[in-house]
Amino acid sequence: MTQLLKMKPVFKEKIWGGSALRDRFGYREAKNNTGECWGISGHANGATEVQGGPYDGMPLSTLWSEKPELFGQQNGDFPLLVKLLDAADDLSVQVHPNDDYAREKEGWAYGKTECWYIVHAAPGAELVLGHHAATREELQELAEAGEWNKLFRRVNVKAGDFVYVPSGTVHAIGGGITLLEVQQSSDITYRFYDYDRPGQDGELRELHLEDSIACSMVPHEDQTPPRTTEQTAGATIETLIEAPYFTVRRALVESETALAKKASYQLISVIDGEGYVLLNDEKMPVQKGDHFVVTAGEEQPVFAGTLELIAAEPGESA
Repeated sequence: MTQLLKMKPVFKEKIWGGSALRDRFGYREAKNNTGECWGISGHANGATEVQGGPYDGMPLSTLWSEKPELFGQQNGDFPLLVKLLDAADDLSVQVHPNDDYAREKEGWAYGKTECWYIVHAAPGAELVLGHHAATREELQELAEAGEWNKLFRRVNVKAGDFVYVPSGTVHAIGGGITLLEVQQSSDITYRFYDYDRPGQDGELRELHLEDSIACSMVPHEDQTPPRTTEQTAGATIETLIEAPYFTVRRALVESETALAKKASYQLISVIDGEGYVLLNDEKMPVQKGDHFVVTAGEEQPVFAGTLELIAAEPGESA
């Protein structure tokens, strides 16, 4: 039988964080410098816990390992992580490794491919997305010379944009952007450049230039997935991406709508609105900022109200 597991988010303070997670999503636990809300996570650095029901208080990582039937008898670690990020200031320019590099260098099963749905962007807000170096040698020369403006590729974004960031992509989220991120369950980050700013301890934050150069995609290849839209009786459902590690869809719900699972389980985040969800003759209120795991099973939760949802599912390589 399908179950709907509500998650208790984990919050991370960051030097670039702001107040949008509290002000926009109503998270009372968030502070003035909260940069990340880990909404659905089995990662050791911040596993979310189930709220309510028979598994109340159980970390998702524990549930994954002890109750594999809830997820279709999966192996390994919980493969995905869903975050909300508030960048009041620029994040460091960074890059994430692929699976092979992460295993060999860090002893972790997953590299980090990610994607972003832009919830809010201030006028003129931009990302670093890629670089202009034609060869790895040129990448190293420009980095060692500190020619950052010449090296980094910048793009403007607005609310509603979707960005795919495969491992090896040099990137940074600019100030004034709030987004939802779906990623592989990895916390490995190599910093290219951090604006010579001190961390919370007053010291300059560590850079990882050697690993950054080794991991980077050279030359950069922009990857913009096609977006397709389906109109149902109760919602507009847009497929944002179907990729090896995840499928991500956005649903604008106006009346009762079931989001059919494309995998054995599904991760759902409410990024706007309020309403309710029906499953197994039970009705649960939902609102902006809620995060759910839909377990394996034939029954489908039915969402209703005025809601904007992001639904993520593991891909074949997850």
